[in-house]
Amino acid sequence: MQMKPLGATSLHVSALGFGGAPLSVQGRPERPQAEAAIRAALESGITFFDTADTYSLGEHDLGHNERLFLDTIPAGLGCVLATKGGLARPNGEWTYSGHPQALRAACERSLTLLQREAHPLYYLHAPDPEVPFEESFGELTRLQAEGKIEHLGLSNVSMAQCETAFRMANVAAIQNRFHFFDRRSLDVLNYCAEHHISFVAYSPNGGPGQAAKLKEHPLLQELSQQYEVSVHQIVLAWMMALSPQLIPIPGATRPESIRDSAKAAQLSLASDDLAKLNACSTSDEVQS
Repeated sequence: MQMKPLGATSLHVSALGFGGAPLSVQGRPERPQAEAAIRAALESGITFFDTADTYSLGEHDLGHNERLFLDTIPAGLGCVLATKGGLARPNGEWTYSGHPQALRAACERSLTLLQREAHPLYYLHAPDPEVPFEESFGELTRLQAEGKIEHLGLSNVSMAQCETAFRMANVAAIQNRFHFFDRRSLDVLNYCAEHHISFVAYSPNGGPGQAAKLKEHPLLQELSQQYEVSVHQIVLAWMMALSPQLIPIPGATRPESIRDSAKAAQLSLASDDLAKLNACSTSDEVQS
């Protein structure tokens, strides 16, 4: 698979990554199937993997996804496993946890669990509305200065928050939701393209709720038949054509799903077809 720089760093990652959340949250597969999905990603040439301390069933299960990747990806392959801090899972709920002391504890806990001295890429999982953004991100910059984080990332952020962070430190990657039916982060993507920052698109197929609707979209159906590939491959190839900075990270619970998604990295869509996909009316989009 084609490799590309991670932002302006010296790290290189696969043009398409793997999102680990479905392997550890509600509805997750049994452990053997989860491991098989990760191995299928590796066999497909994927070297960029995405996890978080809170990808789990709850606070009793924190680190489930991180442990899964640690146990399944052989050492020495040169893979980049990015993780995040800034959320919590009390009683299985999703809540914000952006206080500096909580972020420091999360970062250090993940270092211990993943058995490494520094995170190659560590994201603020989401801004906490109860904590000034500068305080949360500022703590990550201090952790970077201490050598516990190599490169900083942001997730679920607005343009204003991006600009605030960029005034404080170098940012290697921004991870926002982006898919065919939800293009609200186009402004962030364009900013990333201008400043050589990787835009990591999570839920590129829209998640379980929107993935089924992709198969019903007339243009996607037409192109799927024309190129003799899955609708998901069409969507992923379209996304990667939007910008060299865009790296989709589809999740998968089955080996065959991630193998299919990985093939999109080799799919080149004609310029006319890309124009049709770009021009899909916003009235066709389902914001989710």
